[in-house]
Amino acid sequence: MATGTIKKVVADRGFGFIAAEDAKEYFFHRDGLDSSLSFDRLVGGELVEFEIEQSPKGPRASRVRAA
Repeated sequence: MATGTIKKVVADRGFGFIAAEDAKEYFFHRDGLDSSLSFDRLVGGELVEFEIEQSPKGPRASRVRAA
């Protein structure tokens, strides 16, 4: 499981980005959040854990949850 912080949330479009500890940035979609997190309450700087999965557009974060 990877860890990082919420870098940016684009609330009106339903996605955001996580700045991971591996110095990479990962896209996430609101559908990729664990039930313990509410997309509407996410703010930048929150510490999260996530899994990395491959998508047609490259790696993205899934199963994002509070760390």
